[in-house]
Amino acid sequence: MSDDDRGNRLGDYLRARRALVTPERAGIPGGANRRVPGLRREEVALLAGISADYYLRLERGRDTNPSLQVLESIARVLRLDEVEQEYLLGLAAARPRRQRQRRQRPERVPARLHHLLASVQVPAFVEGRVFDVLASNQLAVALSPRLQPGYNRLRSLLLDPEEQAFQQDWARSTEGFIAAFRKSVSEDVDDPRFVELVGELALSSERFRALWARHDIRDLAGGSTTVNHPVVGELRLHRDKLPVDGLLLVLYYPDQGSESDEKLQVLASLARTAEPSARPGR
Repeated sequence: MSDDDRGNRLGDYLRARRALVTPERAGIPGGANRRVPGLRREEVALLAGISADYYLRLERGRDTNPSLQVLESIARVLRLDEVEQEYLLGLAAARPRRQRQRRQRPERVPARLHHLLASVQVPAFVEGRVFDVLASNQLAVALSPRLQPGYNRLRSLLLDPEEQAFQQDWARSTEGFIAAFRKSVSEDVDDPRFVELVGELALSSERFRALWARHDIRDLAGGSTTVNHPVVGELRLHRDKLPVDGLLLVLYYPDQGSESDEKLQVLASLARTAEPSARPGR
């Protein structure tokens, strides 16, 4: 990640999102001799009701104080949803990076969260802002060995073949995780842990490079997921993420009385007799 990239994140975002909107989606003729995958700059400007020169200045970082009306018009043309539009507005309102301090404080799990993890009867763990697993209970590790301290969930998803087999819809999972990763980090792109992780994944994962270039933004909060456990088979689980002291408490649980509920009880019984796993490195 170069200094230039960090200094013009608004322009980077506009270019990435512009490339994803086809002329047909925007309601204009496509033509046969287009050299860009999405909309041209002048087409975005025309549809947003601003001059092509002004839009060019925005993309090139020469105008860092666009009005709310202009940004909302551009968001409409680029088909941004509510989360993506909020992110766009945040980029435009960001202070110059030299005025912000690097975030280097280690993430620590409060003692009460460790007690809570030990008491809940479903897979539960605590993750940090870049998806580092910071603490977990026994059933979470039984669900997946990669849900224990020392692992990073995004790294496992992209680089660990066992995690890829664990996810029933790996392609969809990677899209959601990478989009949520970008939103979680937001403006703190000088965070050393973020820089380390992005650097590793950019070198090691073609999937990460492709999705990171899209600049997708998404909340990864509640919802449901289906996983393929190597012992008990398919599990359909709900997922809740609860913010606590700047961290996230993540809970996975099945519908009561369901087949997945029965399988999870079997897994819990096996976990009580299993030996603790060795702690991995990141």
